[in-house]
Amino acid sequence: MAGSSVDATTLCLFDVDGTLTAARQKATPDMHQFLSELRKRVRVGVVGGSDLDKIKEQLGDDVIDRVDYVFAENGLVAYRGTFIEFRNGMLNVSPIGRSCSQEERIEFFELDKKEKIREKFVSILREEFAGKGLAFSIGGQISFDVFPEGWDKRYCLGIVEKDSYQHIHFFGDKTMPGGNDYEIFVDPRTVGHEVKSPEDTQRICKELFFK
Repeated sequence: MAGSSVDATTLCLFDVDGTLTAARQKATPDMHQFLSELRKRVRVGVVGGSDLDKIKEQLGDDVIDRVDYVFAENGLVAYRGTFIEFRNGMLNVSPIGRSCSQEERIEFFELDKKEKIREKFVSILREEFAGKGLAFSIGGQISFDVFPEGWDKRYCLGIVEKDSYQHIHFFGDKTMPGGNDYEIFVDPRTVGHEVKSPEDTQRICKELFFK
């Protein structure tokens, strides 16, 4: 496709943690190069659960210039305690505490895979708040989100509708029911791709768009 123009009818939307970067880590130079090459072929957007500052920490201060869309939980952090961080319209709850070290984060994540700590936590909250219009989703390695129903990653699809894309591909790693990529992954307006790592994301995109 060298020398060809961008396919403006196709949009690729990417989750951040586990999809473009390792959890809470910065994107590698290789990933920055990949996104630059992909943007020569299709439109590119980022859909992060974090606020814009956190997305910039991972993808660079110039992320807004590097991609076509950045969808974040915009707005100032109104409250940040050890365990709960209030984002604009959303609570982020971390059973281990958001100030944990990288080693503690990995240790908790491995334990959570076995013991389903966050899954059990969310299950109890779903029962407790049934009928209250709240949704719960597990994302990243150490936390889960609480937000009004409908305020999930699908929200961005209404915003890009005006640009009349024929194909919208979404790439994410938390695509199982209860994961914070699930709703947009199964939405009929998107072609969903489940990825296992940033390397997997590149592999799938190269198969789809670099031939």
